[in-house]
Amino acid sequence: MAKQKNHDPQWIKETFELEDDHRWESNPGYKIFVADRGAVRFDVPQDWIFQPDDKSFKFLDRQPPDDDCRLEVSFNRLPEGDWAGFPLQSTLRKIVDDDERNVIAKADIVTVKRQTARIVWTEIKFIDAPENREAFSRICIGLGSNVQCLITLDYWADDADRLIPVWDEVLRSLTLGLYIRDPRIGTALPD
Repeated sequence: MAKQKNHDPQWIKETFELEDDHRWESNPGYKIFVADRGAVRFDVPQDWIFQPDDKSFKFLDRQPPDDDCRLEVSFNRLPEGDWAGFPLQSTLRKIVDDDERNVIAKADIVTVKRQTARIVWTEIKFIDAPENREAFSRICIGLGSNVQCLITLDYWADDADRLIPVWDEVLRSLTLGLYIRDPRIGTALPD
């Protein structure tokens, strides 16, 4: 579990020993990532490398410089309010339109229905200039329980078969604003 320290943008990683009767569950081959006691939670491949950054968290499939992809997440706690009207699709389209990479294709925006969150995502295909190689970037905005997250997955086009299932699992397991009382057992805080 990673949590913020003294409202500073620096993050610290804490590892907890789980109780025998813990309630954490993930699919085989995956581990659970939880930021800020449950503001953001999703599953990532078990063997991926965690790298906290000043304003985001990154996961790599291998140690750099041998990595072939990067999954990155950042999030914001929002003030109490009704965020139902926030324009997720147009915000995501603006992010894609402002992308400065050599974009050669843009996919439609996909909406994921959840009871407690609104999630939209899309994909761009671009030519990576340093490698002169085709790559994809999948971009997701999630909004729920007064938490907004941005998740990206960048990968080489020839790794799509291996990495699209990872993206699918990240989105399937994505939970926003379900705060955890005790990380050693995975019990959520009451509303």
